[in-house]
Amino acid sequence: MASTASSKQSKESVYVWEGKDRSGKILRGELRAGGENVVSVTLRRQGISVTKVKKRKLRTGKKITEKDIALFTRQLATMMKAGVPLLQSFDIVARGHGNPAMSRLITDIRGDVETGTSLNQSFRKFPTHFDQLFCNLVAAGEQAGILETLLDRLALYKEKTLAIKGKIRSALFYPIAILAVAFIVTSVIMIWVIPAFKSVFASFGADLPAPTLIVMAMSDFFVANWYIMFGGLFGALYLFFQSWKRSLKMQRKMDALLLKAPVFGAVIRKATIARWTRTLATMFAAGVPLVESLDSVGGASGNAVYKDATKKIQNEVATGTSLTIAMQGVNVFPTMVTQMVSIGEESGALDSMLGKVADFYEQEVDEAVEQLSSLMEPLIMVILGVLIGGLVVSMYLPIFKLGSVV
Repeated sequence: MASTASSKQSKESVYVWEGKDRSGKILRGELRAGGENVVSVTLRRQGISVTKVKKRKLRTGKKITEKDIALFTRQLATMMKAGVPLLQSFDIVARGHGNPAMSRLITDIRGDVETGTSLNQSFRKFPTHFDQLFCNLVAAGEQAGILETLLDRLALYKEKTLAIKGKIRSALFYPIAILAVAFIVTSVIMIWVIPAFKSVFASFGADLPAPTLIVMAMSDFFVANWYIMFGGLFGALYLFFQSWKRSLKMQRKMDALLLKAPVFGAVIRKATIARWTRTLATMFAAGVPLVESLDSVGGASGNAVYKDATKKIQNEVATGTSLTIAMQGVNVFPTMVTQMVSIGEESGALDSMLGKVADFYEQEVDEAVEQLSSLMEPLIMVILGVLIGGLVVSMYLPIFKLGSVV
């Protein structure tokens, strides 16, 4: 049944139509259907006399990103708070979006909602873009009649999560980019520059300094085996990241190592705790029961260690243990976090306390990234100076020696 439905959906196209209602008012819109006849029949049932139907040419567009989803959520929440009807909100967002792929996705969701499907069920048809947490919060908002409030919280959650991920990427990107450039420059020097010096030194007829001989031997190795080195390096990196992506055992080991890594480990741990507490605060504030909320929290943390810990916490809470004691039992949360959760449980303001913890750790991540940036810049300059400078000095030592002899 699922394959039949998906094949039917893939054959459908988006049609732009124009017509008149019973009062003669001209109407225009878009509809996803299997053909022009289906569009005409559907609109006729709605009391619209169709005058023009045309298949819309679809642009492929770029890939839909988390930023696109966050922006869509924020726009939808803003329009619904302003009193704009849901279907009209979808129309406005779809037409104003710069990514054609996102516009098509919004149009597809609008079509489902227009036929009577609930909003959360429409989102669940696209699990690649709307995860379980997103759909559960929308469902809670629809049931409680506070959809615009829940969408606003969702938008805030998405924006905060994206900001944390962006800061971690910025902290990692700079050193990785510099080291990659250093590797390329070193390879160019080894493969092309040093052999040119070698031919010049051959005419000296004198013994070369030990650093020069070592660098020349390394250059000979690079020239003879560069394809093996580059192919092996890129192949090893590809296999490593594929196994990290596909193997749950590998993910657990790497996530545990990342948390213990010097310098970067503390930043990653703070970012993970910020995401964990922010997610639980958002779910609990929406009225989702604690045990059900923990279903989404582990995956949203982005770390296999915290995902496994969340599963243990969920099992403990389901048997009647308090959240504070369950969190203390997994030994992955700082004392400050468990104390704040304990205060929240005792005062009945758990969502507020979790939100304050998330704010605190997000601020900690900001400060840690700034400190990392100020620390990494001189460290990278030292590494580049020793590496590139060492190669250059080694190759000029014979020239200096020759000059002193002359």
